[in-house]
Amino acid sequence: MPRTMSVSDSILIRAEPTAVYEELSDPTAMGRWSPENRGARVLGDRRGAHVGMVFEGRNKRGSFRWTTRCTVTAADPGERFAFRVHAIGVRRPRLPGAIALWEYRFEAVDGSTRVTETWTDNRRAWPDFLANAFDRVATRGHTFAEFQRGNIRTTLERLKDALERDGSHQTGPTAKE
Repeated sequence: MPRTMSVSDSILIRAEPTAVYEELSDPTAMGRWSPENRGARVLGDRRGAHVGMVFEGRNKRGSFRWTTRCTVTAADPGERFAFRVHAIGVRRPRLPGAIALWEYRFEAVDGSTRVTETWTDNRRAWPDFLANAFDRVATRGHTFAEFQRGNIRTTLERLKDALERDGSHQTGPTAKE
């Protein structure tokens, strides 16, 4: 069975696109919303999202923990943030290889921002049967596309809740003055 190589979902958040971008483009903060990510460590001295920025993400699923190395591929404030995952390991990302692409798009919609999160399976060299078998073991019965669809929904809902509850990023009549 051919695998689904990409999934995405969107949500409307009562905040300006640049404010939502600022939150999502900080890899050290992703652990606040993601069901698997536990934050990241940015490598190098330069801070603030920029193309070429490298970070190591800490992740956890059940009792399994792993670290990934990622490189930012798009950093367009208020429009798009994207990165590729290209190494993985338990404590350090020692095993190189194309793993995944993550992208966040921001679109102003009637005083809110539509945030679209997309995951793309970048394991193109893996035969479908092998990827599907591995995925079902790693996710306890799901393909990564099915699994990531749920993770994306959870991340977007948590992000919306955090930004709208905080209120400092909101626009329109419900925004704090």
